Amino acid sequence: MRIGVDIMGGDNAPDEILKGAFAALPKLPAEDTLVLFGKGDLIEEAIKDRSIAKNGPGAKIEVVHCSEVIEMDDVPVEAVRSKRDSSISRAAEYAGPKHPNRCDAWISAGNTGACVTASQMYMRRLPNVIRPGIAVTIPTFAGPIVLIDVGANIQPKPVHLAQYGIMGDAYARAILGIKNPRVAMMNVGGEEQKGTSDMKIARDLLRGADNLNFIGYVEGRGVFDGEADVVITDGVVGNVMIKLAEGLSKGLFQAIAHQVLETDPELAVRLEPVVKAIWAKHDYHEYGGAPLLGVNGICLISHGSSVARTMMNAILRSRQFVLCGINDIINTRLETIQEPSA
Repeated sequence: MRIGVDIMGGDNAPDEILKGAFAALPKLPAEDTLVLFGKGDLIEEAIKDRSIAKNGPGAKIEVVHCSEVIEMDDVPVEAVRSKRDSSISRAAEYAGPKHPNRCDAWISAGNTGACVTASQMYMRRLPNVIRPGIAVTIPTFAGPIVLIDVGANIQPKPVHLAQYGIMGDAYARAILGIKNPRVAMMNVGGEEQKGTSDMKIARDLLRGADNLNFIGYVEGRGVFDGEADVVITDGVVGNVMIKLAEGLSKGLFQAIAHQVLETDPELAVRLEPVVKAIWAKHDYHEYGGAPLLGVNGICLISHGSSVARTMMNAILRSRQFVLCGINDIINTRLETIQEPSA
């Protein structure tokens, strides 16, 4: 298997991304290859400094020199079109279905919009997919759930939302091992009359979908109570929600730790292992990256603040996506949910 990694993307690139890639090497089969996209001399120097053998043990290393970098504040479409030799563009190009040295998957912690744009430009969509969506795994007190979309599509049509329900269901079954996921749509209330006209159209499409356990609407607080296994929303709400949850959980942990330490230092020492264990269960670094579902290949988009552990986990998880054949499952199930003819 060939797995591409954008070395230049992310707030902590390239050092933390390279560390994560190198940490993944011994955990991968010897027949695998990590294809590292970025500044060639920088990557080669890091390999030399760490005395890493390109041909194993563990996975092999291939370096693809890229002369350009798409920055976090670049306009996605313009950047992908003008910076054809960027690490994001080249990685997506290598993941395209007709590339002679095709990568089975690629990963980036860089500009999310650029990753989505490059994937659609070079990899194209699956035949039955209208708009790809980013599916993120969210840890809740009731177990992990799937939230889709979190940034790829900020103005979805009803059919896009309906397709996200199918894609999220396939993800929950194949990756999280949930046998009959409860699929719900994010809304301001659970009542039938709530929501926009587009949401109601999407709701009816989901109700008519085959082999889908659609349970209706879910409110924001119900997400973390475990009322659904797959939650559908537009890219704006989804993105705001995950970042709000990250900030809130981090703030709560810090506030609790500070208060306990101030009240009883000895109790703080005893509670430290418990707090660390709880934090680990709700740490996004454990999940590595979020797949862009619906493209003709595997693209994982990691958090902009990814560190070595995040990238290592993303690389290992990308193999799981390739091996489970999720794209074939999605494409087959979406045959019946298509945009109506004009």
